[in-house]
Amino acid sequence: MQSKAPTVAQYLRELPPDRRAALQAVRKVIRANLNPGFVELMQYGMIGYAVPHRIYPAGYHCDPKQPLPFAALASQKNYLSAYLMGLYENTQLEDWFRSEWLKTGLKLDWGKCCVRFRKIEDLPLDLIGRFIRRISVQEHIRQYESSLADRAPRKRSVNKQKA
Repeated sequence: MQSKAPTVAQYLRELPPDRRAALQAVRKVIRANLNPGFVELMQYGMIGYAVPHRIYPAGYHCDPKQPLPFAALASQKNYLSAYLMGLYENTQLEDWFRSEWLKTGLKLDWGKCCVRFRKIEDLPLDLIGRFIRRISVQEHIRQYESSLADRAPRKRSVNKQKA
């Protein structure tokens, strides 16, 4: 559910107490481990963490007016979400994250970069903090640009045969 809240504080105030407490706990871990250069903001109706335009002027390719997303927190209809964009298309980091998650004994419910959880006890906060701390702004930009290059349409060579 996308919120129209203009600030993180307003977004949190709109949540039921149990969801507010859970997201505040994850937010605290993210903010404590966030590398310099990332900023907290409201983005796409969620609490977001992004590379601001002053560092990466090109912005996000889907909407260049938006800063480059790095992570986000959201209260969805049936669950809470932690979006960890640094996992997207980085198989080495994804393998590390899955391996570390398995060690916690908790069930991992996720999509490409979205970790879904119903209560704070379902989320290994230490692992979330280690993931956040692991990626610098420069590394996130490099990984992002590499993923864009990988998605670029390939030119197909056409062999012309003489008649």
